[in-house]
Amino acid sequence: MQAANKVTFTASAPDVVVSGDQFRLEFTVNTQQVKDFRAPSISGFDVLMGPSRSQQSSTQIINGKVSSSRSITFTYILMAGKEGTYTIPAASIEAEGEKIFSNSIQIKVLPADQSTGGNAGGKQGGASSSRSQQAGSKITKDDLFITATASKTTVHEQEAILLTYKVYTLVNLRQLYGKMPDLKGFHTQEVQLPQQKTFKLEHYKGRNYNTTVWSQYILFPQQTGKLEIPSITFDGVIAQQTFSEDPFDAFFNGGGYVEVKKKIVTPKLTINVEPLPAKPANFSGGVGDFKISSSINATEVKTNDAVTIKLTLSGVGNMKLINTPEVKFPQDFEIYDPKVTDNYDLTNNGLSGTKTFEYLAIPRHAGNFTIPPIEFTYFDLKSNSYKTLKTQAYNLKVEKGQGNADQVISDFTNKESVKVLGKDIRFIKLGDTTLYPKGKFFFGTVGYYLWYIIPLLLFVVFVILYRNRAKENANVAKMKTKKANKVATKRMKLAGKLLAENKKNEFYDEVLKALWGYISDKLSIPVSQLSKDNIEAELAKYGVSEELVKEFIAALNECEFARYAPGNESEAMDKVYSASVEIISKMENNIKH
Repeated sequence: MQAANKVTFTASAPDVVVSGDQFRLEFTVNTQQVKDFRAPSISGFDVLMGPSRSQQSSTQIINGKVSSSRSITFTYILMAGKEGTYTIPAASIEAEGEKIFSNSIQIKVLPADQSTGGNAGGKQGGASSSRSQQAGSKITKDDLFITATASKTTVHEQEAILLTYKVYTLVNLRQLYGKMPDLKGFHTQEVQLPQQKTFKLEHYKGRNYNTTVWSQYILFPQQTGKLEIPSITFDGVIAQQTFSEDPFDAFFNGGGYVEVKKKIVTPKLTINVEPLPAKPANFSGGVGDFKISSSINATEVKTNDAVTIKLTLSGVGNMKLINTPEVKFPQDFEIYDPKVTDNYDLTNNGLSGTKTFEYLAIPRHAGNFTIPPIEFTYFDLKSNSYKTLKTQAYNLKVEKGQGNADQVISDFTNKESVKVLGKDIRFIKLGDTTLYPKGKFFFGTVGYYLWYIIPLLLFVVFVILYRNRAKENANVAKMKTKKANKVATKRMKLAGKLLAENKKNEFYDEVLKALWGYISDKLSIPVSQLSKDNIEAELAKYGVSEELVKEFIAALNECEFARYAPGNESEAMDKVYSASVEIISKMENNIKH
């Protein structure tokens, strides 16, 4: 039976098209009890065909429950005209006796590619090959490049900067690898972007590219002057189509693809960092836009009770780098280190959210006390001046009593117990006391000499055991080195089984374990101490050539790239497997001990 779903009427079309492109505009209603479909006025596009009507039906049986769905789609074929942004209004239809409206759609039309006079953008939503990039031709810097842009190039010290790396491609980009260098003079935080990249059409310098934001970083300059963001070298892998010279082979097989590697270098950027004006004595280090509020747990307490003040700082700026504000408690209060809780998100303007400071103090004497206002001084970017925020003052009445804040302090400081002051005279222990005759001493007795001899014997035994253990460890390291190839071979056999079973993730994990494990065993260096940055120096100590080291690192990169690359998974796994077996064999013949 048909499920009783709410009737919906939805319009869909591409967000971005190129002038001269043909595309579909579809209106779908999730019921077949319809009549009187009325299309909207379509301006800015030529209607080549439509509306054509199609019906869809499906039935599912899950755990004995039958559900069905039916829908009708009205389709137009449109051709984009002049560049600009156009809105297609809502369509209307009478469905199940009720008139309903679809959503409106906004479509951006890009100009045609000026270099070819036609559409060179490829298909929207993926890094597909371009019409202007012919199969087998050389990939130029205009076919694939990465831009580096900063949201601001002139800033104050500690002011947030958004750094963006964006990919522009006319080719079939399969893999891309690049590492952000250490930026001197900046505190850096990476913006979390989706791992699965989505490409969109964009008109750039007369051509239509598939583009995606590859990575973003928020930078907080820690120094003044001209700071440089160096260029980064990315390694790209492009799938390029080839055609066979044999006409029969070309007709039946349509040619194939080859992988072409290309290095992409991003431009350098220079950031001009201006110093903050003369800093006041109570400057917190905060730069941005902030507000503060405070609260106290009680204003009437007994001696030895806990007094807690909570200070909440909210706003946007360099939250992570702000100093803890000072609370001036009365002198005879016992004060504990404040507890800091961060609750902020990374945004284009810095860290946005709240930072909470909790202060704990214990009054030890009765009386009336005043806790003065808490001050927070920061540099306001909107007014380019320092601002000081103040909380309210608190009048505290402390009465003499038997208050006990042990549990509160324990929870606050994570300590098991706290000493209670005011009990400086301890009770004298009573009981029998053993007395010894005058002249009877420990010196010169058997126990006195044993006190020296026994530790000496224990030291000798420890030295002997330590030397034996060192020899055993050396033998273990030698055995581990000798068995490195056997262990790697065993892991590669397991990887071969996973390859046959087409278990992609498990296969790549086992290959990486085999490669890193082999080098670790062969060099007697823990895997945790090995990296792509230091492995070249470690292998060079054992006589491995620079070319072979590069082959090993390339095998690691190939394994990491292939794991997430689109395309033929079986072919990629076969390639990784054969390359890994070959490099382990070469290493075995070149590493010298």
